[in-house]
Amino acid sequence: MTVRRDFQEPARCRPDLVIGREELFASARDQLASGGSVLLHGPAGIGKSTVLRALAEEYGATARTVLRCSATESESHLPFLALADLLGLVLDEVAPRLPAAQRTALESALTGRGESSLQRDGLALRLAVLSALRALADQGPVLVVADDLQWLDPASSELLGFAARRLEGTPVQLLCAVRTEGQESQEYDRHLRACPPDTTSFRLGALSRAQVAQLLAHRGHGALSRSTVREIHRTSAGNPLFALELGRALGDNPTPPRPGEPLPVPTSLRALVLSRLDMLSVEARRTLLVASAGARPTPALLHAAGRENAEAECAQAAELGLLATDGEAPAVRFAHPLISAALYAEAPAPERRAAHAALSTAASDPIERARHLALATAGTDPEVAARLAEAASLARDRGAPSVAAQLGLLAARRTPAEGVPGPEERRLQAAEDAITAGEVDLARDIAREVLTRATVPVERVRAWMIVIDTAGHTMVEVDALFPQALADAGDDPRLLALVHYQLAWRALIVEGDFTEAREAAAHAADLAARGADRRTELLSLAFQAQAETLMGHPEAPRTIKRALREPQDPRVAFHHNGAGSARFRWLVMGDQLTEARAAITTLLREVRRRGSVESEVHFLRGLAETELHAGQCGRALELARDSLRLARDSGIGETASAMLTSLAEASGGDVDRALALAREAVQHAEEDGDQMYLSRALAALGYAQLVAGDPAGTVRSLRRVRRLEQDLGITDPARGRWHGDLAEALVRIGEPAEAQDLIDASREHALRLGRESVLAVLDRAEALVRAAHGDLEAAVAQLTSAQDRLGKLGYGLEEARAAFALARLRLRHPEAGLRRATAYDEAVRLFRRCRALPWLRQVEEAVTTPEPAPALPVPDAADALDALAGLAAMERQVAALVMEGATNREIAARLFVSVKTVEATLTRVYRKLGIRSRVDIVRLAAGRRAK
Repeated sequence: MTVRRDFQEPARCRPDLVIGREELFASARDQLASGGSVLLHGPAGIGKSTVLRALAEEYGATARTVLRCSATESESHLPFLALADLLGLVLDEVAPRLPAAQRTALESALTGRGESSLQRDGLALRLAVLSALRALADQGPVLVVADDLQWLDPASSELLGFAARRLEGTPVQLLCAVRTEGQESQEYDRHLRACPPDTTSFRLGALSRAQVAQLLAHRGHGALSRSTVREIHRTSAGNPLFALELGRALGDNPTPPRPGEPLPVPTSLRALVLSRLDMLSVEARRTLLVASAGARPTPALLHAAGRENAEAECAQAAELGLLATDGEAPAVRFAHPLISAALYAEAPAPERRAAHAALSTAASDPIERARHLALATAGTDPEVAARLAEAASLARDRGAPSVAAQLGLLAARRTPAEGVPGPEERRLQAAEDAITAGEVDLARDIAREVLTRATVPVERVRAWMIVIDTAGHTMVEVDALFPQALADAGDDPRLLALVHYQLAWRALIVEGDFTEAREAAAHAADLAARGADRRTELLSLAFQAQAETLMGHPEAPRTIKRALREPQDPRVAFHHNGAGSARFRWLVMGDQLTEARAAITTLLREVRRRGSVESEVHFLRGLAETELHAGQCGRALELARDSLRLARDSGIGETASAMLTSLAEASGGDVDRALALAREAVQHAEEDGDQMYLSRALAALGYAQLVAGDPAGTVRSLRRVRRLEQDLGITDPARGRWHGDLAEALVRIGEPAEAQDLIDASREHALRLGRESVLAVLDRAEALVRAAHGDLEAAVAQLTSAQDRLGKLGYGLEEARAAFALARLRLRHPEAGLRRATAYDEAVRLFRRCRALPWLRQVEEAVTTPEPAPALPVPDAADALDALAGLAAMERQVAALVMEGATNREIAARLFVSVKTVEATLTRVYRKLGIRSRVDIVRLAAGRRAK
């Protein structure tokens, strides 16, 4: 396919705008930095030129000379044109340094002032190009940037290839791009053989759905709904050029397509993908139209739809590249989804309806038959509407809520205004199906449309609840809707129960008041019971149970039992806000990890069967949390990443999933990523006004900071958590399990008294609630306090006990952390007689069993670095000032950044040095200041401020 010039990317593209190509970009940049060459390849519109320009812009600054050419198909017949682009501007510079014969041949080829051809001046021209590049390289590095190699005129391609193969040992690098089609295409081999021997090729593949969404938002199409973005991704097959053109067409269209309708394909793309359509026979084109209208077309389906010569007509389309050829699969598959979309968009409306009418009788699946019948029918038709509603119910039962939502909307449009059920009721059911499918934007739009017409209170209140529900944890944005919903509810207990259930969530998320939230949920449950609305009653009881569990309220077990009583509603039993979820939370907080894993696994399996996206995101997090407690860090990280991917794809639960993934990354993955995710979660929670998840996000940040070796940062974060949870009314230390981390960090920065106060207050609640694992972790932290006061024997005994209890309870990672702390204390014992190399063997074994890679790195550092004493006297301010003044410039910079709480990685990034350089500099600082650790630098700074 030929990409028209007006659809190519802008001329300037910064590396930070190479969306979805970050890893590839970094690898290509490293290849260039190592002195090698790069060949980018992939299909039309995939973004090769964007990446090429970004690399040229960034890396070109390091070269003395940058030679560029960008060929076009229309000019590929002109000999030496690309060579003129490359060398025309430097001809005067290099010509004097060439032998006469070579200079004459090159000048003739580039200027056209004389006859020149490869046949007549072949050797002289080849040597001239090679000599010219070597002459430029003598003055400094040369970068040759060549885009669209497939359109290079043959003469230029031959000359460039000849020179490139002989440039080894010279500072000349090639950065090229060539179009190739097909995942397994080897078309670039010819071009790769024409590149220098040290060339690495990079294939650009399709963008993910999230990357397409990011690209569209960056180009000004961020207002598109997620369901529309999903359709753009499907239709474009992840091709960024196609996705942008589709997004632009939607932005220019005042009436966006309804759910189930195809996207409007712009004229530009129709011409691009349908250029060969005119070569088809009329009958073959009609056959392809029927195929494009079908969901899963096969030759048998096309035959049943009246296309008697389907095989021959499909073979003709395959020869033209419109259909993919796959002898194994029976399906008729278009070479690209955009071909199908453009073909359908190109067809007149009567022909489309005729295709759907044929498929409505040919399709074997009742859902497909109903869909085609609706698309073949114009206007309202109660019989068609009823069949569509039945098909929507069938799709719902099959676990396809997105299909159910589309069918429900089609049913609403075919339902007469006086029908029973009416069109608005069917729209509201479609909106609720959309919520289940994770298409919250679609659900919100449907509900708002209903509110513009509906006058019946039950329909209006249901619509208000959908709008509020789709706000998720940004409930502050819909705060003004509650009075309107209450007014529409009147004195109907069923409707009031719906509103008060959402008011309970508002109290928790917006006000951060667990007590008010619990009372609102209890009131909603009573109202629902009076109105015989078992579903809302169960949801309200489950919410009340969760709130009481997190508060440490004594009524929690009784409320959970009430929520689990029969009769149950299957829509609630497996809902993420249902009683099953409340029971899971109770099990996790009560140290019943085996039972919790079984419960959450059952819930996750069922919601996947039902296609409930929000519940799946939630239960993936729950299972990841359980595995994290159990010390299965690798499995937890895998589950947490799955949850985050799904959350970002659907726009549901992103803050919570980022928080949980941060915990998993800090335990078993990448600490820098853990810090970034935790800060992202904190930012989102603050922006959303979400008090509940702000404390959880800060707790994740504090833990990541502790693993990263930043105890001062941990203290700052977790002190905020302590204040927030006090304000929220949360007393159960098993809710966030941050108390031991804060106490440990306080000891490290020289605040053992505050650590002991925290331990005492937390232990009181843990004893009241029977939180054995929390008590063991608090004992581990208290042992560090005792060690800070010099009572090593008592500290070792307490740590030994804590490690044993944590192991028996099944908290593998906490057990390993206790073993690590124990090894450190034993090494400080004067009579221990332990060798540093073997002292940490038990901690290493336990951390390896957990796959806790960040903690293993901490052990490695401890083996090679002497353990600092926890509490040294703060030097006198005057002495400290003299000592700091005696440091070298780099040492003062590093010390100053340590005082600010920066980690070694952060210091290395800010000073543009390696982490090893920072570590070596700190060692010199310790020696000159007479201290043993970065903690003492912080304490020294605090002592100076106190003076």
